[in-house]
Formats: sequence, structure tokens, C-alpha cells
Amino acid sequence: MTELGQARKLRNYIAGEFKDAADGRTTEIINPATGEVYATAPLSGQADVDAAMEAAAAAFPAWRDTTPAERQRALLKIADAFEERAEELIAAESENTGKPLGLTRSEEIPPMVDQIRFFAGAARMLEGRSAGEYMEGLTSFVRREPIGVCAQVAPWNYPMMMGVWKFAPALAAGNTVVLKPSDTTPASTVLMAEIIGSIVPKGVFNVICGNRDTGRAMVEHPTPAMASITGSVRAGMQVAESAAKDLKRVHLELGGKAPVLVFQDADIAAAAAGISEAGFFNAGQDCTAATRVLVHESVHDDFVTALAKAAADTKTGQPDDEDVLYGPLNNADQLAKVSGFIDRLPAHAKVEAGGHRVGDKGYFYAPTVVSGLKQDDEIIQNEVFGPVITVQSFTDEDQALAYANGVEYALASSVWTKDHGRAMRLSRHLDFGCVWINTHIPLVAEMPHGGFKKSGYGKDLSAYGFDDYTRVKHVMTSLES
Repeated sequence: MTELGQARKLRNYIAGEFKDAADGRTTEIINPATGEVYATAPLSGQADVDAAMEAAAAAFPAWRDTTPAERQRALLKIADAFEERAEELIAAESENTGKPLGLTRSEEIPPMVDQIRFFAGAARMLEGRSAGEYMEGLTSFVRREPIGVCAQVAPWNYPMMMGVWKFAPALAAGNTVVLKPSDTTPASTVLMAEIIGSIVPKGVFNVICGNRDTGRAMVEHPTPAMASITGSVRAGMQVAESAAKDLKRVHLELGGKAPVLVFQDADIAAAAAGISEAGFFNAGQDCTAATRVLVHESVHDDFVTALAKAAADTKTGQPDDEDVLYGPLNNADQLAKVSGFIDRLPAHAKVEAGGHRVGDKGYFYAPTVVSGLKQDDEIIQNEVFGPVITVQSFTDEDQALAYANGVEYALASSVWTKDHGRAMRLSRHLDFGCVWINTHIPLVAEMPHGGFKKSGYGKDLSAYGFDDYTRVKHVMTSLES
């Protein structure tokens, strides 16, 4: 997979072999905790995309025709192998992202393994509706089939876990995969290719590294029947536009701007603690992060005081520091983006905590709380994707709901109240793919994840996510022949 030297050399994984880019181009990979180059990766071009798609297409017929039990066994072996090589995966992911080693070990490896095992079980649940005679002399039944080759693009905030969300349902359903990690975080995905490639037939799972042009070439390629991306709204729109030219299926998990509604009867201390952790975890680089808090005016000041203290008590730092909640932002551009939001705050806004870079090595940013904001402010309407929590005040339930729904994103939300009726009313009317009540951010493999509006469409996880990687065929047969 790699070669020894000052910077490790990562390679594409195509048709069961590790390969350099066809034209030899590479890009430097930077550890965001240090700001230093630690590896090089292929900058894949059209020839590499062609080779990966050809390998996936060649492997598809045999993989499609495996039994669900065979695919289940393969996925269970992958899950076991991920557990056995967890420390290698953790180290690679930490170099990718600067994430704390301990939190990666406790918060990412267990759900990843569980999710793979969930889809291993789902592989044996490809059921259609019962057969029946809906026209005299004819019997109809439904076949559930894999789609074909899937072009998949994973993001840099959760390279390993989002890779699992992509490949596990696709392989379970009988598809083959060409997966591209983000250009800044390829290391853990290349390691996953080594592990998965030792278990599935060659060509079933392929990884190519590269930039936006590589991803564009994958989506525009005629071979894939489906394009799946987790990324920005702009990237999702480009994928949808490109895929429309040959009517590929598209699965989009895009940005978020999660509203967090805190009512006057909520436990303020518990809410502040839970929301700060859900907002700052992974440096706020999470589409479901609790970033946009709406608080009833009667408890606004008390909540802001509690949240600012929680922020002050939250620590960021190097991956081997066991006391940190989160590591650095992923790259220099992201650091500049987050800093820019704070630098451009309107005069009526107040920075209650943080609001600055931490240190001069790596891309660390302080836990930040901003109050005094209005609904049309830039930082309310646009995704920051950093450790920044904003706070607004509302007067009543109707205004809270209007503020919550008054953005273009619609991925996740939460309500903090002791009033069950209020929680149920709001869960109905909040225009988001997920509504948490008195908690924020937990996910389970059995429940769907995905949003509405500019947060995209399609579901990850759950049987709904599995369905997205299948197609439905009606078969009708005459009873007279």
C-alpha cells in the first residue's frame, strides 16, 4: 500500500491491485494537526477512472449473481477485519483529520463495524411484495435487483465512516463500487481498500484518489448506474446536473444548518452541556452538528451564560491528548472559511466565547459561541462547518418554528422541552429529515439518515438506505403456458 520515505506513498486500488496514477501525477497530503505533509496520493485522471470503471463493470455480473448469504459472509468478514485492524484504521484516520485517537476509537470504530454488520443482515432481506393474480390468467411478482456499478464520493469530515455508509449497502445489494475519498483525506480509505480487497473478488471494490476533476469524471462516466456523494450543496448540484445527462440515479447527502429549539421548561444546564458537545464534536465539522440554537426569551440569558461556560471548558488539541473533545479543522481553506464568518459578524452580534484560532501550528479553532444574531444574518443562513454555535432568541412556539424552518437546509434538528405535546407538534412541523427530542446527534444503523431541500435526497443507513441501492422489476407470467 505504501512505501517508506519522508512522505508515505498512497496508491489507487483498481481490480485488486495498488497502482499509481496512469500519468504519474500526485498530490501532497497534509496532517491538519501539524500542517505538515505526511503522504502523497495519486491525482487520478481519465485513464484511472476508465480503468476503475472497467474493473467494476467486469466484476458486476459475478457479484450480482452471488447469493445474499455469500454477500453477507463477505461483509461480516469485513466487519471482523476492521475490528482486528482497528488501531491501524484509527492511526490513518487521525493522520487524515487530526481527530483525537481515543474518540476515534470509541465513537467511530464501533458504529462503523455495527453498520457493516447491519447491512450484512440486510443483504438477506431483499423481499418484494407477495405474488398475486391481478389479471385473470396472469401472475405478477416483484424482483429486487442491484443497480450496477456505483460511483461514490466520500467527504473529509468522516472519511472512514462515510466510506462505510457508501460501500456497505452497495455491496450488500450486489452492486460493485468505485469510491473516491476527499483529496485531503485518502489514507484511511486506501487502508480500507487493502482490507476489503482481501475479502471480496477483484474489481468489486475499487478506490481512486484525486480532486474535484476526478470526481466529476466519475460522475460523467457512462459506466456507473448510480452516483452517490456526501459533500457540499454546490458539489451535490453539480453531481445532479452531470448525472442528468444520462439519467443516472443520484444519492445526495449534503449540508446542514441544524436548529436546536430550547424552551423555557427545559433543563438549561443539561441542554447547554448536551448542545455544546453536539455542536463542538469533530470541530463542528458535521452536517448534523448543533450549530444554530433558538432559545425562549425568558431563559435566553441563563442559557447563553451556561453555553459560554461549556465552551470555555471544552478543549481542542493534538490527537494524543486524552482531554480534548475535538481536533483541528481539516485544512487551511476551512480554517480561513470559519475565521471569515467571525470576522464578518454584524455589529449587533456578540462573541460570548472563543472566536479565534488556537496556536500557530495546525488548523485549530477555539470553541465559539455567538449571540445577538438575527434570522437574515450570514452566519445563520449559511453552513459554517466549524466549532461555532450561534444563539437567537424567540418569543413563542410559532416564531421558533418559523426561525427553525427559515433556512435552505433541512437535514437535522432537535427540541429541548419537558412538554410532550409540544415536542410532538414540533416533530411534525419541523422540515428536517431528523428530529431529536432532548438529545442531539446520536445515530443508529436501523434508522434512516438524510434530509430535504438543499440538504439533498436519498437515505443513508437503515432499510431505506439499502433500498436506494436496489431497483424494482415487475415480472408477469401467463398461467396458460
